[in-house]
Amino acid sequence: MAQRHLDPTDPRTGSGPGPGPGPKTGPTAGPTGGLSVGPTAGPTVGATDSPVTGPVSAEVLAGYLRAQATEFLRALRLHREAGTGAAASQGSAEAALALRRAARRISGSLHTFQAVLDPGWSEAMRPELAWVSGTLALEHACSARLERLLQALHRLSGTAALPARGPAGAGPPGGSVGPGGAARSAAAVAAGGGSASLATAGTGTTTAPERGSLTVGAAKAGALLDRQLTLARTRAHSTALQALGSSRFHAVADKVAVLASEVPLTPAASAIDLRPLAEAAQERLVDAVAALPLLTAGSPYNAEALVHGLSPDPAPHPQDAPWHQVRLLLRLHRYAREVLHRAAGTSGAAGGAGTAAGAEPTAPLTAVVPAPTSVFPAVPPAAPPHDLRLLVTGEALDRHRDASEASAAAAHAARTPRIAPATAYALGVLHADQRHEVEAARYAFQLGWQKDVLGSS
Repeated sequence: MAQRHLDPTDPRTGSGPGPGPGPKTGPTAGPTGGLSVGPTAGPTVGATDSPVTGPVSAEVLAGYLRAQATEFLRALRLHREAGTGAAASQGSAEAALALRRAARRISGSLHTFQAVLDPGWSEAMRPELAWVSGTLALEHACSARLERLLQALHRLSGTAALPARGPAGAGPPGGSVGPGGAARSAAAVAAGGGSASLATAGTGTTTAPERGSLTVGAAKAGALLDRQLTLARTRAHSTALQALGSSRFHAVADKVAVLASEVPLTPAASAIDLRPLAEAAQERLVDAVAALPLLTAGSPYNAEALVHGLSPDPAPHPQDAPWHQVRLLLRLHRYAREVLHRAAGTSGAAGGAGTAAGAEPTAPLTAVVPAPTSVFPAVPPAAPPHDLRLLVTGEALDRHRDASEASAAAAHAARTPRIAPATAYALGVLHADQRHEVEAARYAFQLGWQKDVLGSS
């Protein structure tokens, strides 16, 4: 269940590397045979009210890339200072997250504005940065997936919620908790469902369950998921440590260090305006959304996500790929707007986009702000205020991705040989629950997208 990095230029999604055709106007045939509803007032996902009105030179992109390269190197230094294994701390997890942020932004900018960059250099850098981001994301993804599935098991069983814990994946393996310790303690609560109370995290107090205990099938399902996902998390942690110490990563870090001082632009870059390139990224997003079955997604609880749910094919769900592609295109659109917003910011206050450009607009709206003692102090957002609607739709697509991967993990566990029928039944219910969560996320995206269209038209 490793996170897959789809190619934003995949022809199966109807989006090419250049500006696509104009946005769809009216119902069109979606990939699943139903009708889809596209925007009716042109490209209206936030780029119509661009933060700049005049041409944007390539030097703005160069400054943005230098700022992101500096953030990458800074996060790498902090990650090394935080240590690994038993000596690791919360700062190590924050540094890994900052590394992923910077790598995604550099890679996304290289894709969107490739016309002004040296083609050989950018084509060589993009897959390496995607490898860094994807490798560092695996461990956190396994922890978050396990916590999501265990919470769903308790919710479906009508028992008390799991004890409150910190962010999934924040605790480093090998520390006081150990690899997957937080998730394992949650699974221990599930397996010990016959007790009369649940111990709260970090305290000696107990709370009575809301209603009964976990069934035998649910408890065994939680223990099975814990074993499989904790093993996957431990392997992902080892893979990340090996990657960070490999010659391949050192080569990437060296190239990023050069990028922090010198951006390889093409000779004709000074005559190219960045705004059409950013608008092309926005048009690809609009075209990809127009191909989604938004008319179907506009009805809650339609169970469309359960189609092919009993397919023997263990591959990822075929309906989810276009939605994952839209999520990546939406991210590219946000990064392109960050570059344009930097141009608007530097026109009024030079030098103000250094750390601000490193802000993470893809985080949930309810994200926890780091404490004052954090190694990464809070920074102001780099996006204009009206990008809030893009954050809402992006958050819905993030939930869609998480629920889709969680359902795949439940289906994979259900294929374990020689498990008890009650365990298989509990995993089947859990799989169906996560597929309904997929449909709910599609519905939330449809609402946010149509609200954005109506608010911009």
